[in-house]
Amino acid sequence: MNNDSTPVTESPFRSEPGERDLAPQFVLPLVVRIERAAPPARTDALETAARAVLVLLADARASGEGEWAEAVRDWQDARIRKVVRRARGAEWRRAEALPGITVTGRDAEIRVFPPVPLDGWPRELAKLQVSGTDLDDPEPPAAADPAAPVLWMSPEVAMSAGKAMAQAGHGAQLAWWELSDAERAAWRDAGFPLSVRTAPPADWTRLTAGGLPVVRDAGFTEVAPDTCTVVADHPALR
Repeated sequence: MNNDSTPVTESPFRSEPGERDLAPQFVLPLVVRIERAAPPARTDALETAARAVLVLLADARASGEGEWAEAVRDWQDARIRKVVRRARGAEWRRAEALPGITVTGRDAEIRVFPPVPLDGWPRELAKLQVSGTDLDDPEPPAAADPAAPVLWMSPEVAMSAGKAMAQAGHGAQLAWWELSDAERAAWRDAGFPLSVRTAPPADWTRLTAGGLPVVRDAGFTEVAPDTCTVVADHPALR
């Protein structure tokens, strides 16, 4: 595990869950564009969601005295909740008009917004649907590049695309928190390359027990509490 410097933010990978449950709860909104005629591929959407989280964390507005910094600190002091909603047409245009960052993949478009209180969503986003994000890959994704970060999804848990996008974002965030400042900068400057793949069943136990950051879901939706959903396999953390 990397020990070059202490991460700026304490990682929940190394803290007791109860500490964060007691703090006021915030959520990071992500909106995926899903047009009827051209929905994105599932893996592309998962990878773009993970990059969107990293892009927000690395943005100058999210740290120091930046305009989003207080919201990001409040969110990171609690559970790192993320909610993915879908939009198309006029809904997407209204979402784009709000402060945030749009990140694109091969075909996927995802807009990430600064965190909001759990019950304090902007009206334009609160109207958007959570369901309906069931996406497919038209063909199996290529093998992951072992020299780049890989977010390994559990082969044992079935999740909707929206849920899996949030989990991929969690995994990317845990990896970010474990990196040194220099390693974060290198990842950012490279454009946050990463892959999201389902782990081979035979490798899952090794991955979850290997000391890498592991996402353990709180169990609010779709999966049971404390389910291991993602392992963040960044080369600097092996």
